[in-house]
Formats: sequence, C-alpha cells, structure tokens
Amino acid sequence: MPDFLYEDGLVARGFAKVAGVDEAGRGPLAGPVAAAAVILPRIFSCPLLDDSKKLSKKKRDLLYEEITTHPEVVWAVALVEADEIDRINILRATHRAMGLALDALKIRPDIALIDGLPVKGLSMPHEALVKGDGLSLSIAAASVIAKVTRDRIMEMISKEFPLYGFERHQGYGTREHLEALKNHGPCRYHRRSFQPVSQLSLPI
Repeated sequence: MPDFLYEDGLVARGFAKVAGVDEAGRGPLAGPVAAAAVILPRIFSCPLLDDSKKLSKKKRDLLYEEITTHPEVVWAVALVEADEIDRINILRATHRAMGLALDALKIRPDIALIDGLPVKGLSMPHEALVKGDGLSLSIAAASVIAKVTRDRIMEMISKEFPLYGFERHQGYGTREHLEALKNHGPCRYHRRSFQPVSQLSLPI
C-alpha cells in the first residue's frame, strides 16, 4: 500500500512541501486527459487509499470526497481537451495537464513527485516515480482525483452523445465503443489523431 516514505525522503532533503501528481485518460479514444496535483498533510490517514485502478468506482467516489473535503489537503485538477490532444499529441497534452494542475495549487510546492517518467517543461523541480500511484500516498490521492474527475466528465458527455456509451467505458476502445464508432462515426469529443478514429475520415 502507498505511504509517505518517498515524501518523507524529499522533506529530509529540504523540500518542505511535496505535491503528488498523476493523470487519467491517456489511452481512451475520446474525452480529455486529466491530471491532478495534491499536497497532503502528514496527519492525513486513509488506509483504503491506493492506486485508483485497483479501486472500485464506489471506493474511488468515497475517497474523492474524503480527500477533496479535508480542510488541510491542497489539491487542483486540470484538463486538456481532445482537440488540443490532436494538435500537440497525447504525451505533450498529459505533461501540459500536469503542469497546469501544479500551477493551479493555492500553495506552491517545493517539489513535485510524479507518477511515471520525468516531465519536460515543469515550472518547478520534480522527481518521477514509476508505478508511483501504488507507492506514494500523495500520488495515489492525485490518481483518485484525476480518475473520478474524468469519469464524471465522460458521464456528462454521454448525456450529450448517448449512442456511444461513454458512461460505461469512459472513451476506451471497448467492443461496444468501436461498434458505435463504425455505426455513427466520431463525435466532437473523439480524438481524431487516435486509431481507429483517424481511419474513419468522417466529418465532425
């Protein structure tokens, strides 16, 4: 289970305020990519908190409320939409969302602890931690916020475009989603640079 080991190591090196950062939605064929940044107080205790991918929707929703309503938790979330993903590519879009989330924090961290690989162009020092959402509590908290935020957006998009079933697959390339794409073509939330969306060559 994730803990404060990595955060405490950074604090011992002189970085008093550590923000965990994670993203959700790099792989889907539709919708935005979301990133969250979270600074947790050391008094924060949540035994159920883990990598969002390992949690049920019910647990993620409960944890989201617990994290975002805690009076001493500092958090922010940022989105990069499908049209910008198509314009700059998904890697740059993910990095942009991470940077925007960090810059939106009401307290500026001394360092960011980021899930995955190093990120170019951040406005502050950072360290990358592969599989960090299962190791660092701060990153795990960010993973929950990013995931829940994006899932709720996809549920709203589904009300506008109910034919695709976004509320069930969140834009991932499931059999249901691919069949809907064949039958109806892409909508304005689809990522035109992603296959098989790019192969359809249909109007917006």
